[in-house]
Amino acid sequence: MDVEGADTGNGGDIALAGHRAALLSRRSFLVGSAVGLGAFGLAGCATPDGMSLAEAEKVYGPVPSEKFPIPAVDVSKVDRKYYRRTVRYETKEEPGTIIVDPSKYYVYRIEGDGMATRYGANVGRDGFRWSGDAYVGRKGEWAVWTPPKEMIQRQPEAAKYARGMPGGLDNPLGARTLYLYQNGAYTLYTIYATSAPETIGSGITSGCVGLLSQDMIDLYDRTPVKTKVVVLPA
Repeated sequence: MDVEGADTGNGGDIALAGHRAALLSRRSFLVGSAVGLGAFGLAGCATPDGMSLAEAEKVYGPVPSEKFPIPAVDVSKVDRKYYRRTVRYETKEEPGTIIVDPSKYYVYRIEGDGMATRYGANVGRDGFRWSGDAYVGRKGEWAVWTPPKEMIQRQPEAAKYARGMPGGLDNPLGARTLYLYQNGAYTLYTIYATSAPETIGSGITSGCVGLLSQDMIDLYDRTPVKTKVVVLPA
């Protein structure tokens, strides 16, 4: 049964696949307000050539004010093209809409006037990709993660969390989660926070979409429930 604030989706596969030997380590579960972001708002978060390394170190710096203090991102592990920036993006979608482009590993928040905030992301791996329209049905901060039975069948070591894994840095959902719904039903897919910078720009999840924790907090704070989400074909 789906529990408010808990994820019964399959996004947690990313945290277990390939890391069985270190199941309880931060790396195995993808350690997952914007401190220092004041100087890097929508109008000035990036130069025409993108965010510099020095800017990135500030934007992706530690967030000690969180319930579970978030460490700084090792930005050297992220291709600069995936740093947050404001870009031209022509679309007929309304401002506030979230567009996921899994083929390019980007998530866009439409700002209007032909502009969007663009975030680098990890996306679904082969066999787990999907596309279509959805909406944010609910939101969660430091949410409980519950692996679905299908995941437990694939990865039995996840069974220990069948009743839920409390929120925290070791939790696959990280600091913030947007739960995607269609026609009133939870799709089992989320947009979630990851602190594993090496995963940005790759397809490794079970269909969920991960942003760096600092980017996810930024998107989460500006995304109300019922926001439209468009996932493009990969």
